[in-house]
Amino acid sequence: MTLDKLLILGAGPVGLAMANALKTHGIPYDQIDAKSGLGGNWHSGVYDGVHLNSSRKSTEFGDYPMPEHYPDFPSAEQMKAYLEDFARVKGIREGIEYEKRVVQVAPKADDTWSVTLEDGEQRNYKGVVVCNGHHWDRRMPDLPGEFTGELIHSKDYTGKAQLEGKRVLVIGAGNSACDIACDSARFAKSADVSMRSGYWFLPRVVFGRPINDVPIWHLPVTVQRWILRSIIWVTLGDFRKYGLEKPTHRIFDRHTTFGAEMLHYMTLGRITPRRAITAVAGNTITFSDGASAEYDMIVAATGFNFRFPFLPDGLVEVKGDVVQLYGFAFPPNVKNLYIVGATQPRGGFGYLLTPASDLYAKLIKMQDNLEHPIGSILEYMGEKIPKTHLVDPGGARREIMISNAVIKVVNWMGRRLQKKRPWQGMGAFVIPASVEAPAPRAKAAVPEAAE
Repeated sequence: MTLDKLLILGAGPVGLAMANALKTHGIPYDQIDAKSGLGGNWHSGVYDGVHLNSSRKSTEFGDYPMPEHYPDFPSAEQMKAYLEDFARVKGIREGIEYEKRVVQVAPKADDTWSVTLEDGEQRNYKGVVVCNGHHWDRRMPDLPGEFTGELIHSKDYTGKAQLEGKRVLVIGAGNSACDIACDSARFAKSADVSMRSGYWFLPRVVFGRPINDVPIWHLPVTVQRWILRSIIWVTLGDFRKYGLEKPTHRIFDRHTTFGAEMLHYMTLGRITPRRAITAVAGNTITFSDGASAEYDMIVAATGFNFRFPFLPDGLVEVKGDVVQLYGFAFPPNVKNLYIVGATQPRGGFGYLLTPASDLYAKLIKMQDNLEHPIGSILEYMGEKIPKTHLVDPGGARREIMISNAVIKVVNWMGRRLQKKRPWQGMGAFVIPASVEAPAPRAKAAVPEAAE
């Protein structure tokens, strides 16, 4: 029997925002998560002592502020408590089913969806909202040789005990790389950080306030870049003075990194910057400038892959770090499947998550009266798939406001498209009725359905 409701995969910040939006718009749903509690990465999956990189104000839900007594950059424990309170106050906490891992989500001939859980349970839903995040499929570096020391991904870093007494090399230039490099400077025998190229690092605080809260994000991106370059020059100076390479990309072309503390440790001689790795032999690492050193541990802060292994191959295309979606949530030619959260808003999700989830709920409700998928209708209307997963919050907010103002046009265009090109279903991706559900898999092979 097909349930006349949606299934939300994941109960992290995005999953909770979507649950609240669906509830507000009267759309019935179930919600499951692979972990033992809500919060996604903030429930479990962060290292000791971690704090938000985005500020309290830029991270909080638009309709539920964080407590005023929280610091500018809340801790993981405070963020977890905030999400718990949000779910309780909004009345969505009790409906979440925990320790439910999904092994298959597949379309059926009637445009509904078959969902198979790890324990073999099979359910049928009208649609599925995927909010399982992307911080689980570790992207490991392809080292040019065999390293005989300890190699871990930043996802597997838990705290200082892993570093003590070791010569540590951190690979990467993102926020996790900077955090772990600073921990290594404090607790390891030695700390080096390898970057393939120059990178833009921002101060976390400027003029006594979080840089996320400085009122520049509504300005054109070119103006934002000019202001930030000026702030960097005044507060941090020329990166080459720290032994780093000059950035060759523009600010915002890569994910924003708050690296002022790491640069501080470089001035103290506690962190040594290294170039790209060119050779590995045992414990010895050689870099592109000819320098070499021995290490006991490599921490690869090299990011994550965007994958949806529970979906049929080819159903949702991923190019690099960009999931091929219209409106950042709607795959073309796939009906009643919505993928939310496969983006990286600059400076925190709070500015966008509440208005975006509300807009998505409206479009999902509209789908009931349309034959073609929302994604196909948006494609027909001329919308383009974004070229990057990095989102400008100011621009996105303006797009959301415009979309809300003209949302009825989507309904009209959908009816026009149906007359011009009747919907033929999801074709080759549909599971034949004779095919049985997949056998349960081992837990280690299944990604977590959580933020």
